[in-house]
Amino acid sequence: MKLINIGFGNMVSAGRLIAIVSPESAPIKRMVQEARDRGVLIDATYGRRTRAVLIMDNDHLVLSALQPETVANRLGDKDAILAEEEEE
Repeated sequence: MKLINIGFGNMVSAGRLIAIVSPESAPIKRMVQEARDRGVLIDATYGRRTRAVLIMDNDHLVLSALQPETVANRLGDKDAILAEEEEE
């Protein structure tokens, strides 16, 4: 199981991640509010501004203070490290 650091020492499972999106659009804001109302929102921003919304395969949403590109790069770095280990 691969874990991705989403900031402040918080991790999410890479295998359960469906999408990483920016929170600026109205549909994403609605998704966040609906998740909050249903109790499936995980706020990992530690009070900072939300910069990425991670959509998980179990209908949970995770808020992160990192940029979506940063989270995606961390996901890519983990894949590159695992690929190198398999080649050895």
